[in-house]
Amino acid sequence: MSVRVERDKESGVAVVTLDRAAKHNAITLEMAERLTAAWRGLRYEDEIRAVVVTGAGQRAFCTGIDRAAAGEAPQPSSPYTIDDPLLAIGPKANDLWKPVVAAVEGMACGGAFYLLGEAEFLVAGEGATFFDPHTTYGMVSAFETVHMAQRMPFGEVARMALMGTAERISARRAYETGLVSELTATGGALDAARRAAAVIATYPTEAVQGTVRALWSAKEVARAQALAHAPHLVALGNLPAERQAELFTRRENGSRESGGSGGFRLR
Repeated sequence: MSVRVERDKESGVAVVTLDRAAKHNAITLEMAERLTAAWRGLRYEDEIRAVVVTGAGQRAFCTGIDRAAAGEAPQPSSPYTIDDPLLAIGPKANDLWKPVVAAVEGMACGGAFYLLGEAEFLVAGEGATFFDPHTTYGMVSAFETVHMAQRMPFGEVARMALMGTAERISARRAYETGLVSELTATGGALDAARRAAAVIATYPTEAVQGTVRALWSAKEVARAQALAHAPHLVALGNLPAERQAELFTRRENGSRESGGSGGFRLR
């Protein structure tokens, strides 16, 4: 199963795991559907009062949508619309207002920000890195950038989106700029996130969910308007799929020839 949900009814915490470690937890269309179902189902489980979302293994939290899956998603012919298979993979998109803590190890990039952008706060291991490859491959970073603009200083998210694969934000830098709320030793993010979620789960869930709702209402109007523009920007700015594939293949070959470093700089 590509999405795993484990429930601890004693602590009141559920852990939602992207379980595709061999593929850096890249999201397939099936996984997107399972995430939607998981979030919607957790709304009805009263014994679950807080949730942790994470990725299997230590190499990546998630590297966004699987490239093969992106090609399988049917698209309308109209230039004014786009069907994004990741739009409903987050808890807020599914009307779940129980608090969600993200535990990040390894890479978190691209479509991972749909999930990270809808968590209440992030815990990361020291080896975690954050980056957005869209512009490198001729794609508009719209939904991801909108989500991160709600969590990071403007200059930081602008730099991440525009630098593409040339630069990755270290866990330490993410902590310094407020994207990450707690930094742990590598491998310790999940346990730390569980501990935080377990504390929250001991409080009356009505008050907790009301607080979550209040926090999100403070920025929801701007976020909703920005997300409404995103499909049009993607439809207008993305290169054709064959051009994207050409850029991707060229850079992949270049990385292999240079020893696999990819040429990125960590900061």
